[in-house]
Amino acid sequence: MSPAIPVIPEFFDIGINLAHDSYDADRGLVMQRALAAGVRQMVVTGSCLESTRRAVELVGSARRMLRATAGCHPHQAASLSAEVLEELAALAALPEVVAVGECGLDYHRDFSPRDVQREAFHRQLELAARIRKPLFLHQRDAHDDFCAILREHQRDLPRAVAHCFTGTREQMLEYLEMGLWIGITGWICDERRGHHLRELVGLVPAGRLMIETDGPYLLPRDLVPKPASRRNEPCHLPHIAGVIARERGESLETLAAHTTQTARDFFLFNIS
Repeated sequence: MSPAIPVIPEFFDIGINLAHDSYDADRGLVMQRALAAGVRQMVVTGSCLESTRRAVELVGSARRMLRATAGCHPHQAASLSAEVLEELAALAALPEVVAVGECGLDYHRDFSPRDVQREAFHRQLELAARIRKPLFLHQRDAHDDFCAILREHQRDLPRAVAHCFTGTREQMLEYLEMGLWIGITGWICDERRGHHLRELVGLVPAGRLMIETDGPYLLPRDLVPKPASRRNEPCHLPHIAGVIARERGESLETLAAHTTQTARDFFLFNIS
């Protein structure tokens, strides 16, 4: 009797900056490595008008594997003129775009003035409510203002995921109480600043948890062997998932199954 062929779990990377120029030389190989690792679907993050355009173009070349978001990251908030917002709105309405964002607040670096960030966040929440598409949210060192703005829009708010959650227990519980989904990245693999997440991921109910690489950023620090490049890519998602599964007391197969189905349902990206 032939030995059974192991079944590779299916994974869904909800946040990959695949339009980033660090992938320009080998983007096709990056996608091949993702598929070989079991990453069947990915959402390409749009963080400004130009990256959103590129994300949409990438979807056109791989519709079974990719979808895109359309948005303006808080770092780029100063660029969100009325004209840019109108173009983003047109892109967000396309069927290949499954969420508005990456949008939110980032007071860690303040690349855009805080009042400008807040205004850009309001405008994108209004856009998501108008076109009834989910939100892909970013927050760093701005929790109180972030929650206050979300609550201001809560009556009309579509479903929303707190992408790359890195906060405290109290912040996570507040997000869950507000009805947000939680996205976990390789930050959980960082022994310097992310180990607190290992105590928190078990608080997220199945059905509200999703996983992501946020590549090319946040390469897991505990990969063995360490890649020659510091660039993160979707083929590392199973490693991140394994850490999350262990801390939740689940098998990798169970974790992969519920996070993948949650992402497919959230983004309405199911394979027929």
